[in-house]
Amino acid sequence: MIVDYHMHLRNGREEIAHDTWSVDPFVDAARAAGVDEIGFTEHVYYFKQTRTLWTVPYQAERCVYDLESYVDAIAQARARGLPVKLGLEVDYVPGHEDETRALLAPYPWDYLLGSVHFIDGLAVDGEPRLHDELGVEDAWRRYFDTLAGAARSGLFDSLSHPDLVKVFGDRAANFDYGPIADAIADSGVAVEVSTAGLRKPVGELYPHPDFLAACRERSVPVTTGSDAHSPEVVGRDFDRARELLRAAGYETVTVFERRSARQEPIG
Repeated sequence: MIVDYHMHLRNGREEIAHDTWSVDPFVDAARAAGVDEIGFTEHVYYFKQTRTLWTVPYQAERCVYDLESYVDAIAQARARGLPVKLGLEVDYVPGHEDETRALLAPYPWDYLLGSVHFIDGLAVDGEPRLHDELGVEDAWRRYFDTLAGAARSGLFDSLSHPDLVKVFGDRAANFDYGPIADAIADSGVAVEVSTAGLRKPVGELYPHPDFLAACRERSVPVTTGSDAHSPEVVGRDFDRARELLRAAGYETVTVFERRSARQEPIG
């Protein structure tokens, strides 16, 4: 089984398009790439229903779309027989776990991805840069402490691009992935193997092989994703992802249905 569980619904101009007919080009691209099933995971901060969660201007200014329309677009595609799952990429906001859970509870998600993009108003992968304010060592410590909180929150089914903090190529010296792998394993959440890092300054898959190996040692399940914002990226570099997974000892990938997980052999 090959799944791409991280993509954002856009039209041919890479503009947000939460309508069911924008799904079809992604499905066509998945079939061409040999991907069996895809899942859409729009950024949670694009929806006006989540406005109360955000204090960072980048997120608060984007809360203009209707979450109902997005959910309906995927539901209609599924009703037409397309192999798609309904997901959401949810930024973790420490201290707002109950509010986040209540806002998302009414919708029939297949899975929720947990992400850490901002910490105390500082961006992990944008501006103002967390690395510049804290330095690399403290930025890594704060990022993985926050990711551990996301894992323990019980909000998420998988953690997307789990070592996003390396995106610019800056690395903490001799970093020990054991504690974060322990936190993830204790929570029961999966980690995403993402090809998106190959298209970023770091130029490598998420997560680092040592991080993934630590997860494998603790029997942490995995998902796979491209973080596609256009159809041509669906399934891109998944041969590299499978190599990384098999090198770490993984034989299965996680498939979700209404937030219930099962394991399928990696295709």
